[in-house]
Amino acid sequence: MADILDYVSEHGEASIQDLGQHFRASAATLRRDLGLLADQGLLVRTHGGATVGGSPAEVPVALRDTRYSDAKLRIARAAAALIPHERQAVSFSGGTTTAAVARELAWHTDLTVITNSLTIATLMARFPRLKVVMTGGILRPQSLELVGVLAEGTFHAVKHVGTAILGADGISAADGVTTHDETEARTNHAMVSKAERTVVVADGSKVGRSAFAPMAEIAEIDMLVTDDSADASELDRLRALGVHVVVA
Repeated sequence: MADILDYVSEHGEASIQDLGQHFRASAATLRRDLGLLADQGLLVRTHGGATVGGSPAEVPVALRDTRYSDAKLRIARAAAALIPHERQAVSFSGGTTTAAVARELAWHTDLTVITNSLTIATLMARFPRLKVVMTGGILRPQSLELVGVLAEGTFHAVKHVGTAILGADGISAADGVTTHDETEARTNHAMVSKAERTVVVADGSKVGRSAFAPMAEIAEIDMLVTDDSADASELDRLRALGVHVVVA
């Protein structure tokens, strides 16, 4: 379904016949998948196919988890290597790339994790040596993150965080770090404001892209960990603004 969504977004519209030829899938399977994507507001069903909606929609986390998996693994390993082996507090925003980083840190023996992500909290709770602090807040089903004033209050109450691992829907020299939802953006900015350093983890498709709501200005970002598909000229612009860029 993620691949179907990419195809329709790239072409603007697509017929069942076009999709069947491209994906070698049956018409019945494609109608089912297009219906599910339409139900989530990710595209618009038409007679015999589908078209994009009026504005880019946020892809649910269940579909995002299937995308760019090799790049996310490389990014996660590079970001995890930045965390010291000694006692450390690390905060995580939600997202599939930040969850991959958290998974790579399961070996840590003295780590406190502060997160508003149900996915990350559940993942890290399996490792009893780790201390997990979960925020309160309102659950966003698209990202499985807790957001709002309760979540912001938890981040503000934490006295010392060494590193914030921040996911993004877009990062650019012009617009900073952005995401789709305004409330989620405010919550994640509260996390950034309490950290000694902030590391953005984003695959190359997010670099040079801007989403609706700003989470952090470039001046608040210490490092970007991305992959070699990222636009090289945009990475140079970010470096010129003082961001340390790691290409995994």
